Amino acid sequence: MQGNYRKLGDLPLVIPVFPLDGVLLLPGGQLPLNIFEPRYLNMLDDAMSGERIIGMIQTRPHAKDADPNRPPLAPVGCAGRVTSFAETSDGRYLITLTGVCRFRAGEELPVRTPYRQVRADFAPYEPDLREDGAGVRTAADIDRLLSALRRYLDHRGLAIDWGDAESAPSDALINSLAMALPFDPMEKQALLEAETIFERKATLTTLLEIDAAAGDDDEPTSIQ
Repeated sequence: MQGNYRKLGDLPLVIPVFPLDGVLLLPGGQLPLNIFEPRYLNMLDDAMSGERIIGMIQTRPHAKDADPNRPPLAPVGCAGRVTSFAETSDGRYLITLTGVCRFRAGEELPVRTPYRQVRADFAPYEPDLREDGAGVRTAADIDRLLSALRRYLDHRGLAIDWGDAESAPSDALINSLAMALPFDPMEKQALLEAETIFERKATLTTLLEIDAAAGDDDEPTSIQ
């Protein structure tokens, strides 16, 4: 399903990780990133000369005795491949990561690189690598989600292209909403760790319904 990665053996055993709370990458999704910190510029240089794989991961909040400069990593992240790369005149990298497969973050290696690296266990998420028919769209699949989305967007003063939303395959719609909507880091992690696309749909629908029911006092914003 995800490019040249069709089985577990195609994936690297050790990957660099980019800890970034509140940011979600899912298999098949595309995540634009603006890279400017020197350690992550170094990470991109190394990735581009190798397998172009980077693991997006959040950190674990409220970990006891955590080093603020090296916070404990969340248990699950998602590996992506750099599929677009450009360098700006001021030395930043503008990239797009395309999600390949989720992973469980294993041992963190004692490396000399300024960025962090972990042993990635992709085995629990092998189904991410193949199409499984989850994109088949039925009214029962999607009506409740779309209804919850309308109420959520109304409360938050957000707008989307409803033509695109209503015609998109259900798995693409679910994943794009999970990545784009402004959920908090713990909610993003719950969406990432949902075992199947159907469980992610249920989690997403519940989050939308809870938020819409509670209302929101923030200033209206827009989704790009």
